[in-house]
Amino acid sequence: MIVKMKKLTLLCTAKQQDDTLKKMRELEVVHVEHVQTPEGYELEQARNHLNYVQRAKEVLQARPDADATGKDPHQLVDTVWKLIHKEKELKETLQALEHEKERITPFGDFDPREIVKLNEQGLFCKLYELPVRETPEAPEGVAVAEISRSKNLIYVLAVSREEFTIPAHEVKLPDRSLSKIEHHIEKTRTAIEETEAEFQKYAGDKHLAEQIVDEAADGVTFLEVLNGMGSESAVTYLNGYYPIDRENDIMEAAEENGWGYKLEEIADDDVPPTLLRNPKWVSPIKAVLDMIGVVPSYKELDVSALFLIFLSIFFAFLIGDAGYGLLFIGLTVFGKIKAKGKATAQPGLNLMMIMSVCCVIFGVLTGNFFGIPTENLPAPLQALTSDFMTGYVAESGLRDANTAANNVMFICFVIGAVHITIAHVWNFVRKINSTACLADLGWILSTWSLFFLVLDMVIGKDNVVIPMMPSNILYSVLGTGAVLITISLVTQKAYFGLVTLALDLINNFVDIISYVRLYAVGAASLAIAVAFNEMASGVGFKGLASLGAAFILFLGHGLNIILCAMGILVHGIRLNTLEFSGHAGVEWGGYQFNPFKKKTEI
Repeated sequence: MIVKMKKLTLLCTAKQQDDTLKKMRELEVVHVEHVQTPEGYELEQARNHLNYVQRAKEVLQARPDADATGKDPHQLVDTVWKLIHKEKELKETLQALEHEKERITPFGDFDPREIVKLNEQGLFCKLYELPVRETPEAPEGVAVAEISRSKNLIYVLAVSREEFTIPAHEVKLPDRSLSKIEHHIEKTRTAIEETEAEFQKYAGDKHLAEQIVDEAADGVTFLEVLNGMGSESAVTYLNGYYPIDRENDIMEAAEENGWGYKLEEIADDDVPPTLLRNPKWVSPIKAVLDMIGVVPSYKELDVSALFLIFLSIFFAFLIGDAGYGLLFIGLTVFGKIKAKGKATAQPGLNLMMIMSVCCVIFGVLTGNFFGIPTENLPAPLQALTSDFMTGYVAESGLRDANTAANNVMFICFVIGAVHITIAHVWNFVRKINSTACLADLGWILSTWSLFFLVLDMVIGKDNVVIPMMPSNILYSVLGTGAVLITISLVTQKAYFGLVTLALDLINNFVDIISYVRLYAVGAASLAIAVAFNEMASGVGFKGLASLGAAFILFLGHGLNIILCAMGILVHGIRLNTLEFSGHAGVEWGGYQFNPFKKKTEI
């Protein structure tokens, strides 16, 4: 659920300002809204320092773990930065040397000082790059010796007793010979390796760098709140939001410290942060919401529980394989063992466990284990399959693939209609004291009339397992829904909705159809699994051929699992955040409640 918020205005004297903020930070209860834009020299310095220590942290985190050195945290950051500068200079030097080597390699290994001496003695020597095509002729009195050539250029040494110029690219003499450049390159590379070893030496102090970063971030946050406060004469004040169940904590702290305060209800034009506080069984969905970075706004519905339930169902349909589900369960159990004691990893692992169990259940009902044909499964597993979902025909005693496909699509459309209906029922209850609820009642009627229209158009009347709604009743229900929506729009003076009503009804029809993606992606996954199984069977499982077959199975099913994971992100999450949320009026336009507090205690 979304925790109810209230507004706070806290007042104190300018002399109390620092002490007040420190005590407010200890309360960890107020999401501060700046009265003015935080700025100032001290704040700018703090932000620069934060960037400074964050860079040191990033450098250490990029290295494998090592033993801690016990170095002082602040000395550690300075030492790492010295290594950063040293590494940068060495890499720039190496890049310059390699460029110089590439430039003069075609001219061979020579000592440029000898050429300088010849030039001083009146014998002019120059290096040139001459084009292979249309090679220019050397001036009279100039001797040209070819040293090497490439596809397009000839590298030459030109010599004369008088100053001369050849109409081609003259190559500047290097500062040192090729052999010395190569020696210097090796020394520079060795120095870079030694610097990397120094970095690795301090990789065990990552936790210290993290502490320093948190400390610096706390300093920035404190100064932002301080500089963001408003002031009137000798009084300073801050604004913010707090959970209503922490009101007593604020009042007690204010009375104890002599602060003035004003507590207000949230107004219509306020945009408070969102604090989600759900039952433990719903908490796994937080991993998904954090991953995709969405939060319902304070005045929207909290759909976390429904998101979890339907995402688990969608996961089962989109993966559709009990074998994969069992594999996911095994990996999740392994992950929970490795992440024991790490609270931040548990929501994601718990979510994976829930979805994997749903996947196993669906796979068992449809008789899908790694794409193995149902008739080839052991008898106990065949007995667990659903006759409806596998298209079992009692008359023939066989399973019909088309019947199975129609039945699974039927379930998908039922899920879609129910999913959308829940959104409008929820809104109907919320708006029950307003004529706005008539619109949701109208959408419920239109959803179920369009549901039968979808069945007729996609599956066909003869293939649907439930009685179809007669056409005259269907269009009467649809028309009644449209009338109720129209009445609601008129009474609410939402006249623009009247203009788009026809389009909205079409969108409702399309939204129901879009749930067929659950069947389509699952069927594609099954087809891929079957194709790789057949490829492996064609190679055979005898002798060395079994290694090739095993490789095909591993590669094929591994690729299939990756594609399935992409399907969850593209389709499973979309059906919750777009189709359902669009009908529920959830725009995910909120932002997280982030109380003023310290990141860590050092």
